[in-house]
Amino acid sequence: MPDLPLNLIRQALDEDGAWSDITTLSTVPGVQQARASIIARQAGVIAGLNVAAETFRQLDSAIAIELLAQDGAAVRSGQTLARLSGPARSLLSAERVALNFLGHLSGIATVTARCINAIEGTHARILDTRKTTPGLRSLEKTAVRAGGGHNHRFGLSDGVLIKDNHIKAAGSITAAITAARRLAPHLLKIEIECETQAEVQEALAAGADVILLDNMDIAMMHSAVELVRRGGPGVLIEASGNIGTDPARLAAVAATGVDFISLGALTHSAPNFDVSLEFA
Repeated sequence: MPDLPLNLIRQALDEDGAWSDITTLSTVPGVQQARASIIARQAGVIAGLNVAAETFRQLDSAIAIELLAQDGAAVRSGQTLARLSGPARSLLSAERVALNFLGHLSGIATVTARCINAIEGTHARILDTRKTTPGLRSLEKTAVRAGGGHNHRFGLSDGVLIKDNHIKAAGSITAAITAARRLAPHLLKIEIECETQAEVQEALAAGADVILLDNMDIAMMHSAVELVRRGGPGVLIEASGNIGTDPARLAAVAATGVDFISLGALTHSAPNFDVSLEFA
């Protein structure tokens, strides 16, 4: 887990009005202490447990937390993930924000793990994309890793990925790759998006390091992979574009021989993982 985003956590608590929780302030005595547990309500993979714990601490440092699982752990429904104790008011007022973080990030990790299982036995890797929630990218990409996936670029400065609009603006695939090669550091790979066999052939001839097969059906993808393997030794192949998280679809894509499968759905469409806070 990278450094915890304390400003983000406090912003989320502010957004929820956690320091002026009128319901709790009006019904729970300030001196009341309580014990509580965070419980998984479904099976899956956990991510964001440290973020959830820090959410409670940011609201009230008097809250004591014992973590009983760790990010990346597979858990069962009904399993206790953490035990907390401290001022009852603080536990109640931080509850929703903490569980929002934990449920969202564990949902990403759980979907990622299912995708990994779907391509077991192939050499393909599952990658995330930049289709993340603004402000949450670091946490969401960490959750992908907790689920067994790998990270693509974190931001636009991390690598050259020439997409269709770059190609149109540059004039052609060859022009775009040539221009990128002039500016990009020699250690940085140049990846380019291709939608047809002809574009793959042009990208190979122009010296692309990585070819992204965009929105291809399985038959076209098979042919494109064969073309790259024959004509571009060492060139890596990524499949992307509306692939989704269906296990059968993922297995078919991986079986074409691609090196990577990138999925925006890992972060933009993962269902929330069901967790709850229960007072003893």
